[in-house]
Amino acid sequence: MSVQMLYTAATGMQAMETKLDVVANNLANINTTAFKKARANFEDLFYRQVKLPGAQDAQGNLTPTGIAVGLGTRVQSTQTDFTQGAFSQTNAPFDVAIEGKGFFVVADPSTGQNVYTRQGNFSLNNQGQLVMGSAQTGRIVQPPITIPQDALNVVISSEGVVSFNQVGNPQFTQAGTLQLAQFINPEGLIKQGEGIYLESQASGAAVQTNPGTQGVGLLRQGALELSNVEPVRELIDLITTQRSFELNSQAVQAGDQVLQLVANLRRF
Repeated sequence: MSVQMLYTAATGMQAMETKLDVVANNLANINTTAFKKARANFEDLFYRQVKLPGAQDAQGNLTPTGIAVGLGTRVQSTQTDFTQGAFSQTNAPFDVAIEGKGFFVVADPSTGQNVYTRQGNFSLNNQGQLVMGSAQTGRIVQPPITIPQDALNVVISSEGVVSFNQVGNPQFTQAGTLQLAQFINPEGLIKQGEGIYLESQASGAAVQTNPGTQGVGLLRQGALELSNVEPVRELIDLITTQRSFELNSQAVQAGDQVLQLVANLRRF
């Protein structure tokens, strides 16, 4: 009696456990600015070919089908859904949402390299430079944009032009342009946490340009992009995944009971 059934059901439990991790992460980030939900994909494993299709029977005819026993499943990949999230109107001058598929470009202070984010909750550092509004790491927007201390109003156009006026001068002065980057394969980006993505060979090189050009998208000042997690769908996935895990565990129990029955029969 083969114990393969135990290992096959165990692969199902392991795969469902991974999917539960993915669903839990989606639900945990339901209020994370510009978070992009993930999806777990699965594939079947190697098959034990008991009898191949096309074998000859006793009369010399070819059989139309064969006998193949699957050995379980595994996680094929986790794909990120980069669909646009809804917008939340904050009216804060340094909150900027991307209406399109682009990414903000910021500098990682530890490496000096450019990293990418969809989070547009910006702030100013002690030198007046536009940075990500993070209490963990001060990542400066690239190319750098500096706002003077006596600036009264800061306006960010849909094309990314950052302007301000000062006391005694009603005319607006341009401080720079918020540029966006896009990738031929965004799913190939490496998730770093803190809303940061890293470029990889799979994503392709970043193409950095001004908003409103090359299909990179436009900007919306005074708004933030919300997470694209759909709570109802995630709860349905959570329930179905939990049930699938339970079914695989029952298959393990059934296989164990069958083996015990066979072992008991051998005693007589």
